[in-house]
Amino acid sequence: MKRKEFILNTGGVILGSLTSSNLFANLHSLSNLNSQINIGVIGTGGRGQGLIKLINKISGFNVIGVCDNIPFRLEEAFTLIKGNQNSRAYSDYRALLDNKDVDAVIVSTPLSTHDQIAIDAIDADKHVYCEKTMAKGTAATSRIVNKCKQSNKIFQTGHQYHSSRMYTQLVEMINNGKVGKIISIEGQWNRNGDWRRTVPNPALERQINWRMYREFSYGLLAELSSHQIDFTNWLLNATPKKAIGFGGIDYWKDGRETYDNTKVIYEYPQGIKATYTCLTSNAKDDYKIMVMGDKGTLTIFQKSAWFFPEGQYKTEYGDVDGVSGATSNWQQGKGSELDLKHMDPTKQALIDFKDAILNNQKPLSGVSTGAKASYAVEMGIQAMDTNQVIEWDDANFIF
Repeated sequence: MKRKEFILNTGGVILGSLTSSNLFANLHSLSNLNSQINIGVIGTGGRGQGLIKLINKISGFNVIGVCDNIPFRLEEAFTLIKGNQNSRAYSDYRALLDNKDVDAVIVSTPLSTHDQIAIDAIDADKHVYCEKTMAKGTAATSRIVNKCKQSNKIFQTGHQYHSSRMYTQLVEMINNGKVGKIISIEGQWNRNGDWRRTVPNPALERQINWRMYREFSYGLLAELSSHQIDFTNWLLNATPKKAIGFGGIDYWKDGRETYDNTKVIYEYPQGIKATYTCLTSNAKDDYKIMVMGDKGTLTIFQKSAWFFPEGQYKTEYGDVDGVSGATSNWQQGKGSELDLKHMDPTKQALIDFKDAILNNQKPLSGVSTGAKASYAVEMGIQAMDTNQVIEWDDANFIF
């Protein structure tokens, strides 16, 4: 993109795709909630840019505004906008919210900023898709919940697996007795790497690598394990009663403030224990959730799920690749793969957000489910920080 097409004006708004004839032209409303929704994306780092690319593939969704306070991130995001010559880029999210053509916003900024931006967006009469974790801490979570109680705007939390049709089928399957009585749930999201982003200028370290610093983020538990915590809350239709956990900065001695490894155990009603592990120095099995019951174990990966029954497995024979008598769909130690529908869960979540707005219906992952996961994350952080058992406090959950 040519530099002259990316101009910072005196009002703090960066305008793009403009010519001398339309530089100060009034934007005509593109909003028609019978078919079209205009989106503004606030926070255009890796996640925000990924969301823009997906929105470009969804009919009826138009990105007409992007916002970031890091110039090169903003310019990168602006180049991704497709099919709208009246799109704008902003260095101040409040200027984006002033744009009456914007129907809804995506908040993909550092965790510590979610509550204020989301509240300001609702006050500006915008629908909100707020990335996970919904907010940082109980007070910030409560502020969003209170604001949503006073508003009729759609609020969706970006726990995208809540929108996954594969996960929906699994929840139904488990609730119908697939694994029997649930005994334990074990989740992990492991990787082998320092989790850092490249910083072109040392002055931008904390802004770009905000996940490493407590001022902005709770680290692994909030950024990764929160998805699996949300799944457990959904599956059990419950919230944890108490939490214990351990975390440390034990491998990456690089100045980070958030833990480089975490292990938190939550106790749910009926004594069900749910354990969540995140490592940054061993990537074995990457992402998975195991739902363990007295009739079997269902192991869930990001794009597939396998069932391993308890007791002696009875081999089922059939024709596989024309060979009579071969066992079908079974791997020793892994079980049988389930035949489940699947779409990219983030794309499905965005489609669900669009549909919720158009049909004025409660999102699958709304403010209530988002708040429950947010409170649970706070419990886990407190447990790791204090080495104490932290109990769920109903006074915090005000919805």
